[in-house]
Amino acid sequence: MTRTEIRNVLIRRGEALLTEPRKAVPFTGDSNADALLNNLENYPHAFVLACLMARRWKAEKCWLVPHRFMERLGSFKFEDLVLLPSDRILDLFLIQPPLHLMKETMAGIFYGAIQTISNAYQGDASRIWRGNPSSATVVKRFLQFEGAGPKIATMAANILVRDFKIPVSDKYSIDISPDRQVRRTFERLGLAGRGASNEELTYTAREMNPPYPGVFDLALWEIGRQWCRPSRPQCAKCYLRQHCPSARAESQ
Repeated sequence: MTRTEIRNVLIRRGEALLTEPRKAVPFTGDSNADALLNNLENYPHAFVLACLMARRWKAEKCWLVPHRFMERLGSFKFEDLVLLPSDRILDLFLIQPPLHLMKETMAGIFYGAIQTISNAYQGDASRIWRGNPSSATVVKRFLQFEGAGPKIATMAANILVRDFKIPVSDKYSIDISPDRQVRRTFERLGLAGRGASNEELTYTAREMNPPYPGVFDLALWEIGRQWCRPSRPQCAKCYLRQHCPSARAESQ
């Protein structure tokens, strides 16, 4: 299979995910935590805050932060959150077990995000993506939050479009989020060289599918998480096994 054919298989998988009906996203595996994150109608700020927590720790634990915070505070209504001073938020983060591996830093980011939502979006985080904006607008708005670099901003935009079916006027600015799963799969499939920078991976995806570079993100992540593991990859179970240069090398 050529690079173009691998690209087409991954695009088909990504587009299939995009066209699926909306269903609850299993962010954490905890039904109550996932219900909060999926409730964009009443708690859009929960999703935004969870995205900002997605750093330097296992993804499922990062996504748990809003629900665990709610358990400690007794509420996650925005009108209650916005009244909290920064030292109160820090105290809630520090209660054992801490809410995040980077507890002090993330408490500050959490507080700052609440203030940004209050000041820039009148306390309604859904204004970030409301009104069929361009993908560049959504990504830019996430980048304006403290602690949100391109990886978090594009991840958030991709989840909104792909999983929550939020309408946007284009998908040009939704890139892949080159985490370790995506990077490893990209490299083993021969789509990027070993040790490629995040920028190279991002531009490779843009080159392969300019209208929607992020279409590859979840397909690559699924392969990396389920089969293309760092050690003892389960190549026999992967749907790209017959065409993957790394899988062929493993079988020889």
